[in-house]
Amino acid sequence: MELFLQFVVAKWYFFTAAAVLIAMLLAHEKRRGAPSVSPVQLSAMVNRDDAVVLDLRDANEYRAGHIIDSVHMPFAKLSERISELERYRERPVIVVCKMGHHSGAVAKTLREKGFQRVFKLGGGMLEWQSAQLPTVRG
Repeated sequence: MELFLQFVVAKWYFFTAAAVLIAMLLAHEKRRGAPSVSPVQLSAMVNRDDAVVLDLRDANEYRAGHIIDSVHMPFAKLSERISELERYRERPVIVVCKMGHHSGAVAKTLREKGFQRVFKLGGGMLEWQSAQLPTVRG
């Protein structure tokens, strides 16, 4: 133990850097807002737990291809339409956007509004499409 303490004192800058990196990682994880799920996990949650898929993409992207039975609510209009999600409060909600960037912020907002089971699709619709899973057009 004494050797370890000597090492810590001698190399204090390594331990300071490690502590800063760990703090930054924890802060980043907290901002993400929700755990990520894979496309396969999303499918299982929809089938097993009656999860709701919330698609945040704009109308053109949504019409080009979306997950079947997803709820379309563009990110730009979310604040004025968020009350429409109240009926899904007791169900798991999986937030989906194009690449996964907006979904974390929306998931955090939903959690702040009292939604307990909120997830985001890791990689967004690009990940869904790269897994060659089905989409619906229109």
